[in-house]
Amino acid sequence: MDEAARDAFLARFRTTDRGVGLAVLGGAFSEGVDLVGEQLIGAFVATLGLPQVNEVNEQMRRAMEAKFGGGQGYDYVYLYPGLQKVVQAAGRVVRTEQDVGVLHLIDDRYRRPEVRRLLPRWWRLP
Repeated sequence: MDEAARDAFLARFRTTDRGVGLAVLGGAFSEGVDLVGEQLIGAFVATLGLPQVNEVNEQMRRAMEAKFGGGQGYDYVYLYPGLQKVVQAAGRVVRTEQDVGVLHLIDDRYRRPEVRRLLPRWWRLP
């Protein structure tokens, strides 16, 4: 989406009381979106938002693993950045102290203890 199309997409949520939009986690809507109040009342996050596995990331994972050991290379290169995107998505829903919303995490990996311990404690997870 170019900037004009992005602005038009977001404008639909500012001028109507209903709408559904789909966006990629960490994509064009990951920053600069300010839909307060009831303009954005929920989000569905269908993945952990993990970075792509590629040679650069794998090289960084190996370097972090050599430095920290214990599987921490994966955590630093993939898990932590991915979950940061998830928390940022939640921040799109709840922008002010008055905002109320729902965040649905749709991925069985959110049930894993190593993932749950990294999410805010006040998030109610099944």
